[in-house]
Amino acid sequence: MANSKRSVHELKDLANDIREDIIRMLEHAGSGHSAGPLGLADIFTALYFDILKHDPKRPDWPERDILLLSNGHCVPVRYATMARAGYFDRSELMTLRQFGSRLQGHPERLRLPGLENTSGPLGCGLSQACGMSLAMKMDDQHRWIYVVMGDGEQDEGNVWEAAMLAGKYKLSNIIAITDRNNIQIDGPTETVMPLEDLKAKWQAFGWHVLEIDGNDIEAVIEACTMGRAVTEQPVMIIAYTVPGKGVDFMEYDFHWHGKPPDHEQAVKALHELRTLGGKIRSEHE
Repeated sequence: MANSKRSVHELKDLANDIREDIIRMLEHAGSGHSAGPLGLADIFTALYFDILKHDPKRPDWPERDILLLSNGHCVPVRYATMARAGYFDRSELMTLRQFGSRLQGHPERLRLPGLENTSGPLGCGLSQACGMSLAMKMDDQHRWIYVVMGDGEQDEGNVWEAAMLAGKYKLSNIIAITDRNNIQIDGPTETVMPLEDLKAKWQAFGWHVLEIDGNDIEAVIEACTMGRAVTEQPVMIIAYTVPGKGVDFMEYDFHWHGKPPDHEQAVKALHELRTLGGKIRSEHE
């Protein structure tokens, strides 16, 4: 299925709508992660509404691209985007983290059609991608595998084992996106466990590396287009994002990594998102 292309203005407005959905979901659930999902809204909007080959009516379509979410705690952004894309009714978003819900706090592959992997423990998404990529090569399948990863999870050794394997076997149908928001649950990444020079690290493992503004939808689309043109190497897109994007009191604050807004904070956050921080939001703004 080819995506019905939307204008950049429409995609930006859609990403903001998704941020509003995330705030409502988290407030209603009373638990969950705020900063990462808000920061990833532009990337997920670009993926589901421009980049991915997928069909919400046929989530198991054999020719679909694969999207893996490695940092599973950020799944509210995936649920909100999937609902907007037509995988399920948006009213179900309010079941986030409820007992028996399909929308668990970390994605469970068998609960919701359209989820490609279960991700609770961090650091597993890239290994899962490598296994899928090798299987596709054996079956002579030509599909893209996109992996969204956190930067904090790159403290995990199995990320680098997978990076080494992908480089060795030239798994060029893998395009990974690191959400480089510089925070993790215990503080700034460069305080907890420094990652820089992150680009040089991935290059040393045999990856083609691109660096972009992850909150620029056009840049995300362009980077994935460039990534698909790379042969003989897996691709890593280091996407610099603002944690808590769009909500002034959440932005850059690692304390919002793993907590939801209360009612008063949600009201304030929604006001900021609706007015773009005090500016009047228009159809093409």
